[in-house]
Amino acid sequence: MKNTKDNNHVRAQMNSDLFKKLSEFIYNESGIKMPLSKKTMLEARLQKRLRAIGIDSFGEYCNYLFSPEGIANELVNMIDVVTTNKTDFFREPQHFDYLLEHVLPELINTKGCGIRRPFMIWSAACSSGEEPYTLAMILDEFSRKANGFHYNILATDISSRMLDKAKDAIYDEERVQPVPFNLKKRYLMRSKNRAIKQVRVVPELRAQVRLRRLNFMAGDFGMREKMDVIFCRNVLIYFDRPTQEIVINRLCNHLRPGGYLFTGHSETISGINVPLEPVANTVSRRI
Repeated sequence: MKNTKDNNHVRAQMNSDLFKKLSEFIYNESGIKMPLSKKTMLEARLQKRLRAIGIDSFGEYCNYLFSPEGIANELVNMIDVVTTNKTDFFREPQHFDYLLEHVLPELINTKGCGIRRPFMIWSAACSSGEEPYTLAMILDEFSRKANGFHYNILATDISSRMLDKAKDAIYDEERVQPVPFNLKKRYLMRSKNRAIKQVRVVPELRAQVRLRRLNFMAGDFGMREKMDVIFCRNVLIYFDRPTQEIVINRLCNHLRPGGYLFTGHSETISGINVPLEPVANTVSRRI
């Protein structure tokens, strides 16, 4: 689609039937529930896409989105604007403490993780990269004290826009305030132009993080790797319980027996059929 007219002032309205079609489509494609209470939010976010591709109405947008051309070219953009992406460096810090104090010593001692083979960890909803780069910092620090320890980090997200930000690894200085001073000094580069209040993750750390787009609704995820630890935090809350069960079981298919799953502070595996046993608050082990 080409933008052949001035749509800077497009203010299309979405009726209930179109909202139902779009919300069902979003649920089927991404697993994200869109109750009627989110109609105004969805309408506002999709206005950007209507303006970008030169469409005047949500009816016309749906016709395009549901077409083969729209599925090929617009679906990723639509998912990008409707997903919520909130993250921070060292978010829920007790998880990183538990990883360092309990999980790593156990997996090294019992399975040789990180010594006989790389320690494999997956940030399964990485957003703009703060979580996988936090993991990279603490694992790199750990490797400086544990002789021979080596690791691989996989970071995935459904949003291509967020993955581009994660690849750039450039953050406003206020975003990195939670990072301890010694880690800032070692792993973050300040801009040579002091007027630019930004930092960038050092190349050595960026090289430790493999970024990949992944949709939790995509079958076996198209990956063969088996993980020792998976961080999937603060994303399950956007799914209903049946979808949570599907997603967690798919994650567990890529988690080694005895491996660990970390979920968000408001998420629970209680009451759903998954091969996990709780070991700490929002930390579970693969049975």
